[in-house]
Amino acid sequence: MPAEPAYLLFQVQVRAVTRLTPTFVRVTFTGAQLDQFADHGDDQRINLVLPGPDGEPLRPADVDDWYSHWLKLPEERRNPLRTYTVRRVRAEQREVDVDFALHGDGGPASRWAGSVAVGDAAQLAGPNLRHAGPTRATGWNPPLGDPTLLIVGDETALPAVASILEGLPASARGTVLLEVPEPGDVLPLTAPAGVPVEWLPRSGAEHGVLLAAAVRQAAAEMLGGASQPVEPVEPGEPGEAESFDEVPDELWDVPEPDDQPSSTAVYAWLAGEAGCITGLRRHLVKELGMDRRSVAFMGYWREGVARNNS
Repeated sequence: MPAEPAYLLFQVQVRAVTRLTPTFVRVTFTGAQLDQFADHGDDQRINLVLPGPDGEPLRPADVDDWYSHWLKLPEERRNPLRTYTVRRVRAEQREVDVDFALHGDGGPASRWAGSVAVGDAAQLAGPNLRHAGPTRATGWNPPLGDPTLLIVGDETALPAVASILEGLPASARGTVLLEVPEPGDVLPLTAPAGVPVEWLPRSGAEHGVLLAAAVRQAAAEMLGGASQPVEPVEPGEPGEAESFDEVPDELWDVPEPDDQPSSTAVYAWLAGEAGCITGLRRHLVKELGMDRRSVAFMGYWREGVARNNS
């Protein structure tokens, strides 16, 4: 009997569309195989595969190797493919929730999320519950012990942050900093008492300015360093990653547990716009002296490029 693949290409339909805030919409997917969807919590990544330019789903000859099939398609025929975070899994009900931040950036995923309706078809590439090996694809890998947590993100990171907070032990302590477009985007989150959430609505301000200032202050208090300006870093020329295993290294660095220091006072998780997040990581590591192995950072999208994650 052949071994079960680590990931499956789930054929799904939209069961419900729920507008959460002016920026966020939750899409509930259903499908006959979703009882095999592994629920890892935290910031588990999946691929959303949308109907192609011809309106047809991806039809790989071997569904266990769907990504290779996708790569071989001519670019003009490829199904739009984007990486998102699972918000909630209800395997017994064969349902998966994905929260989308609506950007109006004109990209195919943004257009789809802005006009999606019950009954629309899509495909989710996600972890297979029956696979014998590991299927986690997360950036949240805190070291052993009880470090103070610094969790930072913009609106594209909010679904991941919400899931991470729900999985924290009651004894956790730290700070969460979330920048969102407007005050109406503040959502009720479940977090331990020792991990307060500070919301930073931009209300027209430049993206990342409020977040950088708040991180600068919080990091100085946690690490005892002087507050210094945080300059965004240009992420360079690599193209936007289309799959969670193709993210350029300079935009994504997630220390694995066996690479982390034996002890650390602070563990930082940073996610959002690549220039902003890279600048924050540089501030923590090079200017405040944090061990780079205690900082996970993920450039979910880049200013001026159609956004990949939500």
